[in-house]
Amino acid sequence: MAQISVHDPAASADKRLVVAISSRALFDLGASHALFQREGLDAYRSFQIAHEDEILKPGVAFPLVQKLLGLNKLAADVPPVEVILLSRNSGDTGLRIFNAIQHYGLDISRAAFTSGAPTSDYVAPFNADLFLSANAEDVARALKAGVAAATILPGTAPSRAGEQLRVAFDGDAVIFGDEGERVSREEGLEAFHRNEVEHATEPLSVGPFRGFLTALHHLQAAFPAENSPIRTALVTARSAPAHKRVILTLRRWGVRIDEALFLGGRDKGPFLDAFGADIFFDDSPANVESARKHVATGHVPSGVGNS
Repeated sequence: MAQISVHDPAASADKRLVVAISSRALFDLGASHALFQREGLDAYRSFQIAHEDEILKPGVAFPLVQKLLGLNKLAADVPPVEVILLSRNSGDTGLRIFNAIQHYGLDISRAAFTSGAPTSDYVAPFNADLFLSANAEDVARALKAGVAAATILPGTAPSRAGEQLRVAFDGDAVIFGDEGERVSREEGLEAFHRNEVEHATEPLSVGPFRGFLTALHHLQAAFPAENSPIRTALVTARSAPAHKRVILTLRRWGVRIDEALFLGGRDKGPFLDAFGADIFFDDSPANVESARKHVATGHVPSGVGNS
């Protein structure tokens, strides 16, 4: 694949895609986190220092980060993607994490270690387009501040062949607002379909992941469409006739989605596996439980379903 030009506006420093990620999402810190919960901070600190030369195993979001940083190899001069580490570790206990970053050759140089304080306060100063964390409290705070954020759930993401980055999104309460879900919950599915048909030409409202989707689209547009290293999918429980409003909204926004799956309530997991998603974002706890059996999944605690 040809390198992108530094003159492309999507490749300029202020247009780069910035992803902030927690240490527990990037690496497998399950055992040491359990020790912290069981025996407290002093035991955790002693354990991390004693084992700081032992390389941590990859976490569920590790393959995603590898592919994100791999996009920089295709850039001419200015890296189009930056990954930032946000960790509730201290600088002292965080040394083991940076040892692992260096071991795996991850180009991550910026970090914030908060010694137990919320990391979400640093998402905005770093200009992050996306925040991924295993800490639901930090995620909720970031979402409230207007940043796309998701809780990375425990599990092992299957390794995906090829270097193409594949990102899948739910629609309502993720890319779009949750007004459709509210109608469905309060008045039923028939009323939902009737509402969507009546307002088919009116754009859906903006959801918490609209900004990240747009940033990803701008990055995607820097590469040839026929040979892009990024592929996106909308995987939604909607079906005809509620599909039309979604398509027209994305068209109005000028945002490209490569694949659109309107499943009509079918289990999303097998479809995400067929798409080969490196990450999937959904607000529904039920959909998240299905998806995490197949792909790395981020729960977006937004909308009426998480009230």
